[in-house]
Amino acid sequence: MRFRGNTQFASAVGLVLGLLCAVEAAKVNKHKPWIETTYHGIVTENDDKVLLDPPLIALDKDAPLRYAESFEVTLTEEGEICGFRIHGQNVPFEAVVLDKSTGEGVIRAKDKLDCELQKEHTFTIQAYDCGEGPDGANMKKSHKATVHIQVNDINEYSPVFKEKSYKATVIEGKKYDSILKVEAVDADCSFQFSQICNYEIITPDVPFTIDKDGFIKNTEKLSYGKERMYKLTVTAYDCGKNRASEDVLVKISVKPTCKPSWQGFNKRIEYEPGTGSLALFPSMHLETCDEPITSIRANIELETNHIGKGCDRDTYSEKSLHKLCGASTGTVELLPAPSSSSNWTVGLPTDNGHDSDQVFEFNGTQAIKVPDGMVSTSLKEPFTISVWMRHGPGAQDKETILCNSDKTEMNRHHYSLYVHNCRLILLLRQDPSEAENYKPAEFHWKLDQACDKEWHHYVLNVEFPTVSLFVDGTTFEPFLVTEDYPLHASKIETQLTIGACWQDNSGHDNDTESVSEPTSGANARMAQFFRGNLAGLMIRSGKLENKKVIDCLYTCKEGLDVQLPEEVASAVKVEFNPNQSSLTVEGDDIDALDKVMQHISYLNSRQFPTPGIRHLRISTTVKCFNEEACVSVPDAEGYVMVLQPEEPKISLSGIDHFARSAAEFESQEGVTLFPELRIVSTITREVEADTESEAAEGADDDPTVQETVVSEEIMHNLDTCEVSVVGDELDGEHESLELDVSQLQQHGLEMSSSNLGLVVTGVNTMANYEQVLHLIRYKNWHTEALFDRKFKLVCSELNGRYISNDFKVEVNVIHTASPVEHANNAMVQPNFINPVHHASVDLSGHNLVNAHQASVVPSAATIVIVVCVSFLVFMIILGVFRIRAAHQRTMRDQENGKENEMDWDDSALTITVNPMETYEDQHSSEEEEEEEEESEDGEEEDDITSAESESSEDEEGGEPEDQQGASRQQQLEWDDSTLTY
Repeated sequence: MRFRGNTQFASAVGLVLGLLCAVEAAKVNKHKPWIETTYHGIVTENDDKVLLDPPLIALDKDAPLRYAESFEVTLTEEGEICGFRIHGQNVPFEAVVLDKSTGEGVIRAKDKLDCELQKEHTFTIQAYDCGEGPDGANMKKSHKATVHIQVNDINEYSPVFKEKSYKATVIEGKKYDSILKVEAVDADCSFQFSQICNYEIITPDVPFTIDKDGFIKNTEKLSYGKERMYKLTVTAYDCGKNRASEDVLVKISVKPTCKPSWQGFNKRIEYEPGTGSLALFPSMHLETCDEPITSIRANIELETNHIGKGCDRDTYSEKSLHKLCGASTGTVELLPAPSSSSNWTVGLPTDNGHDSDQVFEFNGTQAIKVPDGMVSTSLKEPFTISVWMRHGPGAQDKETILCNSDKTEMNRHHYSLYVHNCRLILLLRQDPSEAENYKPAEFHWKLDQACDKEWHHYVLNVEFPTVSLFVDGTTFEPFLVTEDYPLHASKIETQLTIGACWQDNSGHDNDTESVSEPTSGANARMAQFFRGNLAGLMIRSGKLENKKVIDCLYTCKEGLDVQLPEEVASAVKVEFNPNQSSLTVEGDDIDALDKVMQHISYLNSRQFPTPGIRHLRISTTVKCFNEEACVSVPDAEGYVMVLQPEEPKISLSGIDHFARSAAEFESQEGVTLFPELRIVSTITREVEADTESEAAEGADDDPTVQETVVSEEIMHNLDTCEVSVVGDELDGEHESLELDVSQLQQHGLEMSSSNLGLVVTGVNTMANYEQVLHLIRYKNWHTEALFDRKFKLVCSELNGRYISNDFKVEVNVIHTASPVEHANNAMVQPNFINPVHHASVDLSGHNLVNAHQASVVPSAATIVIVVCVSFLVFMIILGVFRIRAAHQRTMRDQENGKENEMDWDDSALTITVNPMETYEDQHSSEEEEEEEEESEDGEEEDDITSAESESSEDEEGGEPEDQQGASRQQQLEWDDSTLTY
């Protein structure tokens, strides 16, 4: 029994020891946690809870067994699950352990999820247990499992239409299967909530319907007369029944029944000067209403008859235009702009409404006489007559343009150009010759242009017996040539007239009218008056105008142009008229013709074009397979508005007042009037100010747009510069204005002069005009009675359209005095000034009185020198006097010094009012006055020292001081009763 009891005790002890060993063995972390290989989850956007399948549970074999007997076993840390780790970049989820002992966990979102940004998320997850050793070496991790999570959508967005509004156009009387389609989109990510399930027209009582796909159609035929435009409000619904956030507006225009016409162009087209070519119809197309067409012919016409002489041309003088076109010699202008050198057109009415395009009006009562010697035309030599004329249907009488007839006695017309019954006739009577046979005398041309009230350019090349006529650059042959005998020999002078013929009064009372100007004969009158407008009447002797010059004179500076695209150049035919104011486009391909029309442009090559309206007209002819049912295209009209160009301001500047010696005026070179002349032209533009930099400062200011005026220098030509005399006219016997002719010719300029001044003409640059004007000299070889002369310079451009300022120059004459004999040579001033001949002295405002005074009165320089020397001598004497007076004052002060010190003893003096205050005030004010006088003297004489100044002050103030001393003594004597001696 005893042995048996010992045996049981030993067994119990062994069991306990075994269990303890088992527990110790269980503390060893031998196994890794285990999880599923794949998980699938669902999460709703804007929520953080994820539903996983299967659930997230981690198992670990290191967890001890549980016994149901009386032994209680405590779980070890090695068997617990401490956490989960998620692997991946920017994973918006986290895994959390709910129970370490069971290994249960969940996955949840860190932030709210957005399905529209990302519908699915995929990442890996790993579990780890709580086993620990040194540095956590005993911790075990499970394998990595893949997790797929899908984000479920919620219907948070409403449908939105793709366009802000929709437009469509329909033709009246038609019922459409579909007019247009509206479309809305939904930003939700799911199929259910992102699909548009329905569209609806909210506007009531409209003849339109819409289907679920957004197609709109009309439910009945529409009428243009009933309603020209329908405005519909349309909304949309998604499949979650969310309505669109904003409804959309749909505009449906109703067009009348299709009519063939040009469409897609602006009736007003603005042209800014200097911008080159401007496309007129960039979006134009021809609407043919689907009619079968075989060919199209379109004529585009630019109406410029009201601009200038039929179109925009340079408004220089006719002589300058001839030079620019190559006719450089032999031209005489018979209708020039009135000036000091050519004033016979002053009395004629002019048309000033075309920007200085010089046009003269003849109403049947005016005529002018050309001065003798202006034209020296010999009919034996070739010559040319050219003129611009506008003439309407006139009376049955002859209307003379140009006539050369006898001045007195006889009534013979040597040559004349006139209009009669819409015929242009040139009369050309030959001079007497040896063989007095019939010769061609009158050349007749029947011309519609002579009576159509439009401007035309006429050029007659006369090379007897042949006469060629060019009208607007086109040659015309005479339909009739009559012959006559040559004129009889006579010594009667001839008179050249414009606008009528000069003839005697006998036998011509019915077709003559007297002129207001005086006539040279007792019975002389003008006859055969012209009614119309003339301009640019020229005669060129000795040479004929060639075709190139004629075309140049007539060519317009504005017109139509077209650049044909290469792909349509062969399919379309384009033709221009001579002055490019009209062009014709013809072809059978509508698309090609539309492209050509889109490339038609307007061009004005003038720097300063004439502003105003140019009307456009497009007339179209269409041919069809079926001529009876062929469509007709109405004319299309519009206009080009040429804007006002920036007007240049021509400024003349330089030296406007100077003086020269009389010898220079009398010299061979004379005096240059404009040595430093500067010609500048500027334009002023208004530009919008840059408001970005001023936004902060001007936030509270008026929000109106600010404009800044900017001045910009430009370059252009000049055509005239006139130097005129201000005051008395030039006396040709002893004064003149001169200019080197060779320098003029080098610059292609011409000069005319008279007793009123000098005129330089010709189209040239401002720089060349500057160079020429620098060379103008004034000479006067009788200057005794001359003291000043004034001149005025004015320059202009485009025949006076733009005129400069009046630049006035005043020149003074410096007269030098003749040597005068003096009785006492000691009184004669030394000649220490050498005469300078090349320097110019500017003595503005200095005028001598008369010629007699000029011979005895010294010159201005001599007077100034004498005054300066006299003043210097006076200052030296004054300084010596002051030094001497100062010395005497010093000696007197030394002698009286002791006496002044012992005058009285003030130790027992009692004074209630200090009399010295008055003395000190007076003395101080006196010193201030003396210091002011001393400062003024110091400015005039620098050689007086400060000691001398002080001595002079003492002497000048000596007498006042004595008076002040007496006054002081009197003030002190009234209280001398208290003094003890």
